[in-house]
Amino acid sequence: MWDCCPNFGASPQMLEEFSWSTGLGVPLSCPNSMLGRQPSGPSDFILLSLFYSGLIQLSVLLGHFRGQFIITYRPDRIEINRLHREMHVPAIAETEAVYYPILAAIGLPVNLLAIVILSRGKCGLSKCITRYLVAMATADLLVIVCNVILYRIAHLYWGDTFLFYTPVCRFILFLAPTATDSSVWLTVAFTFDRFVAISCQKLKTKYCTEKTSLVIIVTLSALFGLKNIPRPFVYVPYPYVTINNIPWGCLVSSQFYILPTWIAFSWIEQLLTPLLPFCLILLFNALTVRRILVASRARRSLRDLSNGENDKDPEMKNRRRSIVLLFAISGSFILLWMTTVVYFLYYRISGVFHRRSLFNPFATFEQAGILLQLLSSCTNTAIYTVTQSKFREELLNVIKYPFTLIGKLVK
Repeated sequence: MWDCCPNFGASPQMLEEFSWSTGLGVPLSCPNSMLGRQPSGPSDFILLSLFYSGLIQLSVLLGHFRGQFIITYRPDRIEINRLHREMHVPAIAETEAVYYPILAAIGLPVNLLAIVILSRGKCGLSKCITRYLVAMATADLLVIVCNVILYRIAHLYWGDTFLFYTPVCRFILFLAPTATDSSVWLTVAFTFDRFVAISCQKLKTKYCTEKTSLVIIVTLSALFGLKNIPRPFVYVPYPYVTINNIPWGCLVSSQFYILPTWIAFSWIEQLLTPLLPFCLILLFNALTVRRILVASRARRSLRDLSNGENDKDPEMKNRRRSIVLLFAISGSFILLWMTTVVYFLYYRISGVFHRRSLFNPFATFEQAGILLQLLSSCTNTAIYTVTQSKFREELLNVIKYPFTLIGKLVK
């Protein structure tokens, strides 16, 4: 056992102090990829730090370095080896390696386009609605940058960069959930705003205004920034690993699974996103549909009395446009977040949460939910294009503009 990198800097006496166990009486075997040679690069030091400390949660590390290491569960030991190209890679890992770059390549430009087009205010939507949609597009853009590029793509392709200095990755792990929370709750706020506009005529004049929407957007962003302040403290550096005297990596602390305070924080976090928003959006949409059905009957009666003159009612046109937009956005959110919500309910009810630190039998289902929920950061622009004719016109103008400008310069 002591033949594994004897010059790593740890004496046999120090190594004797470790339990050499995962906590279940299963000893760790020496990393085969490190036998008889010196460590080179941060990845080797991370692998060794895992080997020298049997108390690290193996599945958490594997989640952080998916595609770089493989963990094999044997009857008498757990083997940890560097993953070579010829080894079998799980299908979900292969999917992520392709999916996340494509998602980033699409998500960045489409959200930027949505922000530019909606900010011009020429899409035939009220200022109140426009404010919400611009804020949602901005939050989705931040999700793509922080969660997809700086976190997930970085773990797949940039494992040895400054992004994995502990202070940097902690900051990224603060920004990523803040952006996600803001995106989700802005969708809830928009859904509630449309519910008020359709169902609460007395409250509509005071609530559905540009000023109110700005206050709600700023308040939600600030609240979820404050809510995620404890998030960086969930993570600890890899033991015995420093690069340029700076701690390296972000592992979920074992205290996160043990201390009542952190367990309560985890419950609150998961309830706030996505369970409560999911239920609220379903509720507001159900109430809105009920109100629309009642209003439709009344409109039909009036139309019969006026011989169909109300078919060209501009108020009905605007209302129909906002209703289609509302149901498209909220319906997309419900479909794409449903897998995550089902997984949350399952592992909380079944108690899988307390076993995740070693092995999660439904990791693929969890990762599939993450793939779908991140896709929701790119769908709104497509929804605007399909449901809003003026948005399509503005989108075509924006696409044509560079070619028009080049044509003028050539002339």
